[in-house]
Amino acid sequence: MRTKQAITKKLDTSTEKAWNAIRNIDGLDRWFPIIGSCRVEGSGVGAHRKMELEQGGDIVDLIEDIDGDQKRLVYLRTISPFPVTHYRGTVEVFDSYDGQAIVSWTIDFDSEPEDSAGVAELVRNAISDGIDGMERELR
Repeated sequence: MRTKQAITKKLDTSTEKAWNAIRNIDGLDRWFPIIGSCRVEGSGVGAHRKMELEQGGDIVDLIEDIDGDQKRLVYLRTISPFPVTHYRGTVEVFDSYDGQAIVSWTIDFDSEPEDSAGVAELVRNAISDGIDGMERELR
């Protein structure tokens, strides 16, 4: 079952600072409470972001696109402890009317129908916490 989960938040930081944090592709262990460690192998498109969860489990993301003009990062989750068969994340940063950043983080994933709601809730909560953590760091 294909599911799309989008989380959008206005941050108390500039668009430039938010985009610089996102495009550097690291830092997730500082922003997301569920991530214990994060390291990046390679740089830019084609890099692998490897994470370990606090409660155990490994995550690996392949960076598919970094578009500075559109302020958009796309990654494919190639290893996940969650019940998904496909997982792609898109993070975009937009300008608010007042110069602050709006971060939109969208996850598209495939899972069994009985797992969809639970994964969507996990994604929504984790991404929301991560965006809040990024905002705290950037203030």
